[in-house]
Amino acid sequence: MSELTLAQDRTTPQRDATPSELTLERGLAAFRAEVDGPVAAFFSSCVHCGICAQACPFYLETGDPKYTPILKLEPLRRVWENDFTLWGKIKGKLGLQQQVTDEMLTEWEELLYDSCSMCGRCSMVCPVGNDLALMIRKSREGMVQAGHAPEGLIAASVRAIKTGSPMGLQWKTLQVQIEHVQTSSGLRVPVDQEGVEYLVLLSSMEIINFPEYLEAITKIFDHAGVTWTLSTQCFEATNAGIQIGNKDIAAQLVERVVAAAQTLKVPKVISPECGHAFTAIRWEGPNLIGRPYPFRVFHIIEVLDELRASGRIKTEGMETDRLSMHDPCNLARKSGVIDQQRNLMNLVAENFVELKEHGKFQWCCGAGGGVSSNERAEPLKMAAFKRKKAQIEEVNPERMVTMCATCRTQLEEGLEEFNMEIPVVGLTEMIAEHLVEKN
Repeated sequence: MSELTLAQDRTTPQRDATPSELTLERGLAAFRAEVDGPVAAFFSSCVHCGICAQACPFYLETGDPKYTPILKLEPLRRVWENDFTLWGKIKGKLGLQQQVTDEMLTEWEELLYDSCSMCGRCSMVCPVGNDLALMIRKSREGMVQAGHAPEGLIAASVRAIKTGSPMGLQWKTLQVQIEHVQTSSGLRVPVDQEGVEYLVLLSSMEIINFPEYLEAITKIFDHAGVTWTLSTQCFEATNAGIQIGNKDIAAQLVERVVAAAQTLKVPKVISPECGHAFTAIRWEGPNLIGRPYPFRVFHIIEVLDELRASGRIKTEGMETDRLSMHDPCNLARKSGVIDQQRNLMNLVAENFVELKEHGKFQWCCGAGGGVSSNERAEPLKMAAFKRKKAQIEEVNPERMVTMCATCRTQLEEGLEEFNMEIPVVGLTEMIAEHLVEKN
């Protein structure tokens, strides 16, 4: 973990922290720094009803009460009570405080990382409006500083800082894909073009697992007359700092996107089919770097729907098989992008059936929030997927459609795990397949 940028004091120059420097005391200081007005209000107003448990696929599919969302926040709650409440200080005088220890954080590492995708469904159903997902995010800041983060996320964060990609991809890997797309489509993939309308970001998972995405947007943008570019300075949208819980890393990765956008003088940036990448750059980014962007951020689905609405996308033919859709949590529940994907589906699908609970109420696939990068969480990830499996079985589609590379990978792996022969496709690629060909 020595190569992670883990400065506790955000106002001083960053420095590398060696494993010996990642201590309980450092972690407790980080927990304290995360206790702000909203956190204090959330803990004060919690009525211990347990409704959040009924919204968590990790709890519902295991039946283990330790996966109750509010219980996952116990280290942060103890710090709040002990250091910020009158009752906590009285208990301290009487020797009755429950302390946060290294042994406790070792136990809670599984609860805060392996069994939480930060999907936000628990926050949505809380009767007093507590944002539990936000507090999970805050709790991870303390876990990192105390040296209690999963090796998979540590490695992804180190690779992101070193290479720009959590999977260690470099530009030369993307260049090979660009050349393939240009050969296959006969179209040019623009690189480092100044003054165009959009800077397009990609996720490493798309580059490795779904190379057809880049070809799809190349075809769509050519069809619609959109000016766009990739950047050799920064092509990665994924933010490992958000997932592991380290503001310094997260801010550094956001700054790379900002620098690339400013260098190319673009007014708009497109986040790819990756849910957390969108919320990281769109919602958390300006707060992380402490200033507003000189550009606007859109998810690719928002852009495609705008092109549809303005008549710049012309499609022909319809998919006739029975299709259903999985809404990524970060896109639908956290960002309100719900109607756009349905507008696009209506362009190309004549037999589309919704999952019973969809949009902001949909169930998480189980892989977000860094769970997919955490190898030891695999059993829990597949257990949580059973909730999505049940949803899919209810409507019995011939194919599933989604618009997040992590969700798509989890859907493919989960359906295969449970012997359900249902292909999964990306919405962007589906739109590209139905474009009216130019004369």
